[in-house]
Amino acid sequence: MDSDNIECVSSSTPDGIMMMMMDEDEIHHNLQFSLPKPLNNNSNNNGNGVVSSATAAANAVHPIKTSVHELLECPVCTNSMYPPIHQCHNGHTLCSTCKTRVHNRCPTCRQELGDIRCLALEKVAESLELPCKYCTLGCPEIFPYYSKLKHEALCNFRPYNCPYAGSECSVVGDIPFLVAHLRDDHKVDMHSGCTFNHRYVKSNPREVENATWMLTVFNCFGQSFCLHFEAFQLGMAPVYMAFLRFMGDETEARNYSYSLEVGGNGRKLIWEGTPRSIRDSHRKVRDSHDGLIIQRNMALFFSGGDRKELKLRVTGRIWKEQQNPDGGACIPNLCS
Repeated sequence: MDSDNIECVSSSTPDGIMMMMMDEDEIHHNLQFSLPKPLNNNSNNNGNGVVSSATAAANAVHPIKTSVHELLECPVCTNSMYPPIHQCHNGHTLCSTCKTRVHNRCPTCRQELGDIRCLALEKVAESLELPCKYCTLGCPEIFPYYSKLKHEALCNFRPYNCPYAGSECSVVGDIPFLVAHLRDDHKVDMHSGCTFNHRYVKSNPREVENATWMLTVFNCFGQSFCLHFEAFQLGMAPVYMAFLRFMGDETEARNYSYSLEVGGNGRKLIWEGTPRSIRDSHRKVRDSHDGLIIQRNMALFFSGGDRKELKLRVTGRIWKEQQNPDGGACIPNLCS
């Protein structure tokens, strides 16, 4: 959807109401079984010569893991090798994924690989415990070799995908990085406050099916939230949908609630819910219908006039659920 055809009118008040809207290039690796090399304490620093506490702890538990980990590094993709581990007649190893990528030729000596397994290295892999690959981002966990992959797929310290819905953006990073990325690269509007009042205007609302309209990011309670408003086909019916996503993990998202309200001509619709984490893709949230959904005919009714122009006002607020120390029940903490 061409956002130039949309007029977004924001309003604010002193109370903080705001708007939203291989090839086969030769790789020289000679992997040989050898005694562990001395650990290089400068190999895992953060760029300033300081080793992270998680990395230091992992090294203290397994001081020889670095050299063994290097032994298990595939010379083609540089990822850790998991069984089956293949080798050529000269003993050079590589992972099963890269075996097909190099057309069954050893990337080191160019000999045919065949179907030789490196059973000794596979046994070494089975005996290892290694830190999570996100240890430099703060994860302190250490896992058996085979459990490591499962953990890393769900690790809370893994980078987030860009939450922008208007394109297939492949950028990943932590939350501060993604906020800056949304602002600078996607030119997303940034606002502060826990209440919002946004008007969506469209001169020809019958041209908006299957089009993402808008993403607005705002800061509240020291956290960042993504507010989506868009139009798409729900079955045979064209609808508009507004929903909120939390820029953080699902467990943190459950600490917050939000409400959305749309109306006109003496009628209104209200939605209350918990923001979804950006771990869930934009499409997954939209297709689960987890938000305020307005049929187009009703949206035009709310707009008033001759129902040929969309003028839809969406208001809402966010609050943080707090535990009542006396009764144990959750009480809302509203943003002032």
